[in-house]
Amino acid sequence: MGTKQQEESVGQDSNSHKYSSQNPKLALLLSIVPGIGQYYNHRFVKGSMFLVIAVAFVVAFADFIDIGLWGIVTLGTQVGRDHSLVLIIQGLVTIILLIFALLFYVINLRDAYKDAQKLKSGFRIPSLGEAFHHTYDKTFPYFLIGPGVFLVIFAIILPLGFMLSLAFVNYHLRNSPPANLLDWVGIENFIMLATSPMWQATFFNVLSWTIVWTIVATTLQIALGLFLAILVNDKRIKFKKSLRTLFILPWAVPGFVSILIFAAMFNDGFGAVNRQIFEPLFNVSIPWMTDVMWSRVAIISIQVWLGFPFVFALFTGVLQSISDDWYEAATVDGASRWQKFKSITFPHVMYATAPLMIMQYTANFNNFNIIYLFNEGGPAVRGQNAGGTDILISWVYNLTFSQQNYSMAAAISKVIGLMIAIFAFFQFRRTRTFKEEGKVY
Repeated sequence: MGTKQQEESVGQDSNSHKYSSQNPKLALLLSIVPGIGQYYNHRFVKGSMFLVIAVAFVVAFADFIDIGLWGIVTLGTQVGRDHSLVLIIQGLVTIILLIFALLFYVINLRDAYKDAQKLKSGFRIPSLGEAFHHTYDKTFPYFLIGPGVFLVIFAIILPLGFMLSLAFVNYHLRNSPPANLLDWVGIENFIMLATSPMWQATFFNVLSWTIVWTIVATTLQIALGLFLAILVNDKRIKFKKSLRTLFILPWAVPGFVSILIFAAMFNDGFGAVNRQIFEPLFNVSIPWMTDVMWSRVAIISIQVWLGFPFVFALFTGVLQSISDDWYEAATVDGASRWQKFKSITFPHVMYATAPLMIMQYTANFNNFNIIYLFNEGGPAVRGQNAGGTDILISWVYNLTFSQQNYSMAAAISKVIGLMIAIFAFFQFRRTRTFKEEGKVY
């Protein structure tokens, strides 16, 4: 054993003497051409790999990158030949490729510099097999996550980048490719959204209703689900299984089917709500579809019906995990039902389900299905280009597919995304579920 250590020590001393003049800065400078710094470090296989990859990238993508950079800057110069949307996509792919190339280049520079430092310190050059095993062990996790990263980049980041780009161009019905070329307009769409009388009025009206809709509908469905869960969990209630099944049934029916049925039931002319309830009992016909206020009441009522079963099922499971000893101790201390609910039931339920409850608010903020399927965001409102029940996401849909004002739709989408991201970020940070020992992570 001692002989082996002595041999390794002698080999290391010999290698240290051999490469004592190795200059890391020179290796870094030579690596301006990928692979040359590795050749300087006598890592010939590694240097050849870096050089081949660099040359292959340049040969394969030089023309694509040239056109991509030109296209994303100019968005085309000749009508009929250049398609601005295609050039935007190609430009975004070019930027992604350049980011990968820059990352590869930085790895090349760092590798040459680090290897030169190691050689100067006396480390011997590993054999090809040793280098392969070391690289495999070090980079294996990256190979595993590589396909996922690739999908995220081209299935999520690229479409988001394309939509973000549309917010800064003049893409609308009267100026759409390939019949016309697009131009970069900067933040003009956002300025118009905030200052133009029609856009400003529409945006703030829709935003106000979206916030009211999100808070009222979600809070009511959570409150109803919690109330029913507490009621069914009470020991004095019989037929618990039947009641739980009954309350979960609305969740079992596809949402779009329920919404279409409710749309027919709330119809002003032949709907069962007016014909069977309000006209016989109160001698009045409510304009559910043509009056903004009543349409909003109907939509909130439908969402409460559709949303409470999930909350009920969630809270039912959480309530069953609360120990009866807590309630017995509270009873001994003379606590009322309200005090038990406020100090035991509600904190425990919210602690266990807070992230999911936040997701309920976020989901309803973008709940397109019920708004569109009930009455397509109507009724119409004078002086604005959105319906009385349109929320931001349904307004964006109408701008895109009905009015074909793609740039303004993209700008509004950016506002929606920013609002949801800020809300979710701060709410999750304030949630006790995401805190440990009093610190937020």
